[in-house]
Amino acid sequence: MATPLLFNPHTYDPEHFDAETRRLLRATVDWFENRGKRRLIEDYRTRAWLGDFLAFAAKERLFATFLTPASAGEGEEQRWDTARIAALNEILGFYGLDYWYAWQVTILGLGPVWQSDNAAARSRAADLLSQGEVFAFGLSEKTHGADIYSTDMLLEPDGNGGFRADGSKYYIGNGNAAGLVSVFGRRTDVDGPDGYVFFAADSRHSAYHLVKNVVDSSKYVSEFRLEDYPVAPEDVLHTGRAAFDAALNTVNVGKFNLCTASIGICEHAMYEAVTHAQNRILYGRPVTAFPHVRRELTDAYVRLVGMKLFSDRAVDYFRSAGPEDRRYLLFNPMTKMKVTTEGEKVIDLMWDVIAAKGFEKDNYFSQAAVEIRGLPKLEGTVHVNLALILKFMHNHLLDPVGHPAVPTRRDAADDDFLFRQGPARGLGSVRFHDWRPAYDSYAEVPNVARFREQAHALCEFVTTVAPDEKQSRDLDFLLSVGQLFALVVHGQLILEQARLTGLDESVLDELFSVLVRDFSGHCVELHGKDSATEPQQAWALAAIRRPVVDEARSAQVWQHVEDLSGAYEMAE
Repeated sequence: MATPLLFNPHTYDPEHFDAETRRLLRATVDWFENRGKRRLIEDYRTRAWLGDFLAFAAKERLFATFLTPASAGEGEEQRWDTARIAALNEILGFYGLDYWYAWQVTILGLGPVWQSDNAAARSRAADLLSQGEVFAFGLSEKTHGADIYSTDMLLEPDGNGGFRADGSKYYIGNGNAAGLVSVFGRRTDVDGPDGYVFFAADSRHSAYHLVKNVVDSSKYVSEFRLEDYPVAPEDVLHTGRAAFDAALNTVNVGKFNLCTASIGICEHAMYEAVTHAQNRILYGRPVTAFPHVRRELTDAYVRLVGMKLFSDRAVDYFRSAGPEDRRYLLFNPMTKMKVTTEGEKVIDLMWDVIAAKGFEKDNYFSQAAVEIRGLPKLEGTVHVNLALILKFMHNHLLDPVGHPAVPTRRDAADDDFLFRQGPARGLGSVRFHDWRPAYDSYAEVPNVARFREQAHALCEFVTTVAPDEKQSRDLDFLLSVGQLFALVVHGQLILEQARLTGLDESVLDELFSVLVRDFSGHCVELHGKDSATEPQQAWALAAIRRPVVDEARSAQVWQHVEDLSGAYEMAE
């Protein structure tokens, strides 16, 4: 019997949500299942635009229900609920990243609007959502990327309280069809941050010129150009520093979704991979009889479980955030970086097992292997997010404070704080609860205890052999330290969620045996860095640990993996 830890369309019933949320999530699953695998793959191969999916979403008011905050909505079903948004991310990732992408960039496009005090723009956005329109987020540029300090989208005052906008944007999803594009630019008459402007544009306007889709995909990742585009006062969403803050705070809200999309991709691919391996006979035995195959599939499985546990717990911190509790600002880059790179490892482990089968055009796996690569790179790359994570290391590891316990948040509440986060600065002042109790509560689990030793060693590193001033400017060295810290945070939220959900301790032990190996691997990497001092090299070698081996435990976890064979297959 298949383990309930993974999403399975055949048995899915999100009973922890309200009735309308359950209906919409189940209706989305049924829509994909009724279309079938052949159509799903053919649309991916032919790069078909997602018009039929968007028509379904419009008919069901899916986006309007899930993406309209209560303050702009008309009924109790309309709210910004991170828990159900995460659930839909997973479903859309499961069936194809192209579908998720259209939804994801709609979320980003709405971010500056819902943060704005412009009542007319908010009302316009709510109306467009109710009509089934999608949105876009016009931030990146071809020359500068996401370096918004250097934007070349220029707004010249028109003398009537508005502007005329000229410039281009690049990597803009939904730029071909968006009813509203939130565009970031700067005034020509004001220097510095006071000159920033976020404004609403319409992709159907004659002064809006769609240049091309910059990728070979159903995802329409556009380049567009504005030429003498009229920006009326009612189109202005933010000005000055508030526009800059709106850009970064939108990323905090929207890019969190990368983690659950990655989970959905891995889940679908895992059903295919395990079913294939279990039923393929090689040298007279099933492929899964080989020890190395069992190890690779087991590692893939527990890594995927870890991704789910971390992401589910991170949702709780997002939903419970407020001006005095901004812990989500660490857990957000963790989901963007750590969870999505774990997804790459999961796919690679399974691909090593199924080999040539992973290239076949009639499988979901072949597109999963391609699409999983994009998620760690869709927001600032792994390196940028690791550098951000490092800003929190000292406070998190060494200087905890008391915070009220955060419960599981599946209640039908509106997460309105996400649209009033305030200035996007002061990361060094964010404080965290003590990470140690999460580990200590599972001290009897051998590999949790083993990893706890490594986490304690990292605290010693920070207090005794921390990077000196020169190393603090050596990003190559710091990224290795960031990987070690990320593992401690990853493990912490996994353990918190395991306690809340009563996770099978054999699965938890097997998962932490993987994390022990990961930590040791990053220690070896740090030891070999050019700038590592002798004390740092000695610390790195001393922090290496061997996981606790338990054949009975591994066999028990393998049964979870084996149960996936034949548990789900998408109808043709």
